[in-house]
Amino acid sequence: MKDLLRNTLLVSRPGLWATQLWFYLLPLGGRRLLDEPTFWLGAFYVMFPLSHLLYGWNDTADYQTDQQNPRKGNLLFGARLGRAELRRLPLQIAVVQVPFALAFALLIGPRFLLWVAAVVAVNTAYNHPRVGLKGRPGWDLICQAGYLLVFVLSSWLNEVPQLPWPAFVFGALFAMHSHLFHEVTDLAPDAAAGRRTTAVVIGAARSKLLVAVMLLVESALVLAYFDSLMVAAFLGLAGIGFPLDAWLRRNQTISTDALKVVFVIWNVVAITSMYWVWREALFAELG
Repeated sequence: MKDLLRNTLLVSRPGLWATQLWFYLLPLGGRRLLDEPTFWLGAFYVMFPLSHLLYGWNDTADYQTDQQNPRKGNLLFGARLGRAELRRLPLQIAVVQVPFALAFALLIGPRFLLWVAAVVAVNTAYNHPRVGLKGRPGWDLICQAGYLLVFVLSSWLNEVPQLPWPAFVFGALFAMHSHLFHEVTDLAPDAAAGRRTTAVVIGAARSKLLVAVMLLVESALVLAYFDSLMVAAFLGLAGIGFPLDAWLRRNQTISTDALKVVFVIWNVVAITSMYWVWREALFAELG
């Protein structure tokens, strides 16, 4: 039982919970919702049950690469499961999902089925063993736009308007640059397993430049539509840092220890910025 609970927790990748919660809060900027039970239900769902579904599904398709990935098997980077554990995982995912699916169907109504269908469609397209887009350069990044469904769920569950379109574009680019950064760090195990990710195909240096382009576009969007010099500057500096790294270190990737430091720093930034982004309604309203 102890191993089951531990693996269930690791599958949900707690190292990404802060990012999931950050996305959930964006549509709720400036609104008093902390005394609403539905707010806390949704906040918990996007951190643990939704993450358990997304990353558990991903793990079932990533057995070969995960076995060769030295980062796996901890709270930051997720589980490294054996074949027997992976066979039991779909049932465990279903058990975790059912109570929340029933609650959301009652709270949101029939349109929640549309949300479920979208989640299933995106994850099937990404993880399918024969035609999965995770092994198709470019498409592996586009699939990350599925994280925008967190915005949709947050708005429906808390009965607030959907975010303006620039926030959706920002969210899609943020999810894509984050995924490409992960692909760069996983370049060696992905290549060894024969997976053709964007980073494997174009190499680490070009991937870093592509991350930089996305960060700079995000910075421009924030400055143009949300009038936040601080966030725009943070993204812009990161966008400058990646080309510098590509120039100095070319195709070198980041070590596991250094990546742990980066993840911890990012989680601190995400957690400490949540209140400010919510208070200022940064992405909920156009500047």
